[in-house]
Formats: sequence, C-alpha cells, structure tokens
Amino acid sequence: MTQAAHGYKTGGSTWLYLPVMTNGLPFDMLIRRFDQPDEVRKFSHGRFEIVHIGTLTIGRATYEPGWNWSEHVGPQVNATRCVVEHVGLVVSGAATAAFDDGRIVTLSAGDLFYIPPVPHDSWVVGSESYVSLHFSGADTYAGGRSSQRHRR
Repeated sequence: MTQAAHGYKTGGSTWLYLPVMTNGLPFDMLIRRFDQPDEVRKFSHGRFEIVHIGTLTIGRATYEPGWNWSEHVGPQVNATRCVVEHVGLVVSGAATAAFDDGRIVTLSAGDLFYIPPVPHDSWVVGSESYVSLHFSGADTYAGGRSSQRHRR
C-alpha cells in the first residue's frame, strides 16, 4: 500500500510528512530543510538558523570572512565569551575555537567537533564563508532561550 506525502504550513515553516510502514504499523516520517527555518538569529557578518525536528533543535551557522564571536555576537548577548556547549559538523570553510587558556583549534570542512561549555571565542579563518551544523547547543546559542549561559 502506497500513500502520498502530505504537509502543512505553520508560522512560515513547511512541514512534510511521509507515511511509512514499518513492521506492519504506519508512522509519519518528518522532513525539514534549512531553506525554511523556524527561527533565524542574525548578527553582523553572519546568521544562525534553527530547525526543530522531532525532539531535536538543530542549528546552521553561516559566518562571512571577518566574523568574530566576541565582536559580532557577544555584544548582542552582553558577553565577552561563549560558554555554550557545541556538538557539530563543519560543512564548509574554516573557523577557530579559541579558549581562554590560550589553546586555539582550527575547525575545517568535514570535521566533527565538540566544544565544552567553557569560555571560548571563535572567528572565521581565510576568505571563504564558514558553515556548520550544530546538533547540541543550538537552542541557547546567540541569544536563544536561556541565553544567560553566555559569559558576562
């Protein structure tokens, strides 16, 4: 038995449900895309797009060359360093994770990364825009709910 996909719009977002059969029981599979995010957090030289899917909040960071967290995001959240915990994947470009103890790590396309919830700065490296997906930390990053997690 084949059923057609159906969807609906809410708050500017399009949701696509695909009925699927598994073990003889039907369930709906949800497909979302970042071209229709639930929320966009904008700042100079960049943006952070949020998509809610299932029980997850996933973010897509897009930063232009010259972007720096402490200069372009920090003032919006009244902080000098980010302390949000991040788990993500770099899609393109390169950026740093710079820690207060002096360590600076470069994240490049294809890297999966974990940044602990300790004070850190970040900036784009080179002349290519940086794009990464965030699987953890997206809900609080750059002024999201509970943004008080940024260091003041």
